[in-house]
Amino acid sequence: MTAKRLDKILVLLLIVCIFLNTPIRGQTEMMKLDIETASSLARIPITCLNKEYPNKLNQVLGDMDDLKNPEVLHPAFYGCFDWHSSVHGHWMLIKLVKLFPEIHEKTEIFRIMDQNLTAENINAEIEYFQGEYNKTFERTYGWAWLLKLAQELHDWDHPKGEKWLENIMPLAHLIRDKYTDFLPNLTYPIRTGEHPNTAFGLSLAYDYASSLGDTTFMLLIEKRSKGYYLEDRNCPIDWEPNGFDFLSPCLEEANLMQKILSIELFQAWIVDFIPDFSSFTPAVVSDRSDPKIVHLDGLNFSRAWCLLGISNSMPGSGNKELIRKAAAHFNKSFPHLSSGNYEGEHWLTSFAILALTTQH
Repeated sequence: MTAKRLDKILVLLLIVCIFLNTPIRGQTEMMKLDIETASSLARIPITCLNKEYPNKLNQVLGDMDDLKNPEVLHPAFYGCFDWHSSVHGHWMLIKLVKLFPEIHEKTEIFRIMDQNLTAENINAEIEYFQGEYNKTFERTYGWAWLLKLAQELHDWDHPKGEKWLENIMPLAHLIRDKYTDFLPNLTYPIRTGEHPNTAFGLSLAYDYASSLGDTTFMLLIEKRSKGYYLEDRNCPIDWEPNGFDFLSPCLEEANLMQKILSIELFQAWIVDFIPDFSSFTPAVVSDRSDPKIVHLDGLNFSRAWCLLGISNSMPGSGNKELIRKAAAHFNKSFPHLSSGNYEGEHWLTSFAILALTTQH
């Protein structure tokens, strides 16, 4: 038996053990993240962050010189199938080692970060973004996750984290500048349930700006968000989900607005935008080997974090109902995190961890 095959079997066994030992309690509560669960889930991105193939580059070729291996093009973020999945895989591991400093995988996590988040590697990533044909690369989904990674490092008082943050900040500054150039030119928001979703990109960017105290960036996001969404009414909930969604257009928008509006203004706005949350039920995933259909597992996790975020601005019984709905969505997909299909495994654990660590 090969080492890779053995590692895959171990990960599958670990996820089964988590599920068997973590009561779902009739879909009414979300599991609690503990060190054993964190350790087991950490193994999934660890196995792919330095796995170069298969790889989806999303690259525009200017000429033959642009044909290079993924690790050459993206020496920091070449693993886990695509650039953005690599970025949020790094974020997830940082998040877990912050929450659980004694996690068994700590040494391995630090080794990966030391190897990937070097100043030299980040400079190469910057050069790629500055290329003639790649100025819009990963707009805005990957941009948002890069800022999320930078925010996580910024909020961590650790010598290693400080060094990795120092290395990554030039790329974060570049992404911040790209947002600043792009948002005034984006007349209409993008309301898809996939990568270009404007509300998702603004939501993570706002968290970054708030954490770093970047008032200018915060005000820009607030202004554009209000311009895009403040007059919205009656979000077409019945149109969700589309077959390939991993983000909810309605809930991502609401989650963003609860961050930028006062509680009073948000509660007045949400009554007109989503009068009734009962239509949000967990998505059914028919084929986890299909790289698009498995997006619906991600939708269940992202809906969970949105519902938890929105619950923070909802009163009394509305708060509790949204938390129950979040749990139902999360619990629907959690048992399938390690399905044996790389199509979902290379990214879904990050979504699960974001849902589990959303404050409510």
